Amino acid sequence: MKNGEIESSRRYPSPNPHVRLYELTYWSEGLRIKGMLAQPKSGATRSGILYLRGGIQSIGMVRPARIAQFAAKGFTVFAPYYRGNRGGEGKDQFAGEDRWDAVHAVDVLKKFTNGQIHLLAFSRGGIMAIWTAVLRRDICSVVTWAGVTDTVLTYKERLDMRRMMKRLYGGTPNTALAAFEERNPLKHLGDSDAAFLIIHGLKDQHVSAQQAFLLEEGLKVHGHHYETWYFPEYTHFFPPAQNRQTVEALTEWMTRQENRCH
Repeated sequence: MKNGEIESSRRYPSPNPHVRLYELTYWSEGLRIKGMLAQPKSGATRSGILYLRGGIQSIGMVRPARIAQFAAKGFTVFAPYYRGNRGGEGKDQFAGEDRWDAVHAVDVLKKFTNGQIHLLAFSRGGIMAIWTAVLRRDICSVVTWAGVTDTVLTYKERLDMRRMMKRLYGGTPNTALAAFEERNPLKHLGDSDAAFLIIHGLKDQHVSAQQAFLLEEGLKVHGHHYETWYFPEYTHFFPPAQNRQTVEALTEWMTRQENRCH
């Protein structure tokens, strides 16, 4: 089956009366992958947000209320679960071959939008979003919020993730460096022409601000259009009121970028 082709769709209960939710099954590199689509009930053809979740397996799973929050702003949103999750085929590889699940999810989203596609990534989704922007030329903008950008740095920072990364990558950065470097998109930033917005709490202990600084430096080297919103007082998770304010601001930022998109 063709990558990005939808095999099935079913309605999903929506927490927002103004938003319809569907769980879709689509094809990615010969595997059936699942994800959630959120559409404003207004019915107008809108710009799209590909929401790239954090975590792995059940940790950080897509929350209907979260993607409905962005759909309520007028965007059509699609959030892939990545392979091996919620009944999807294959195995989640934490930014390995599963990056193609994000890349092909863009084609799913385009079926429901006006063709203007933005990427919104949280935590682990950051590295998925950068790869998607590198591997596609039709991405308008990328927002990485507390985003992972470098797997070697993640291994060094997150003692609780080392066993998982050793298993998936075949070793440590000392014994299997090629597997870590193969997942690192920063050296390929020159292949993307999307605008970037980096959002990070400087007290984040799950994904350090150093990850954001590495991305910023890479974007600067390649002459990218980018902005940074650093919050000295916040951790990995923003307080509810500030979270809502940031959602409002970043969706406005996305809309402004559409004037410069092809």
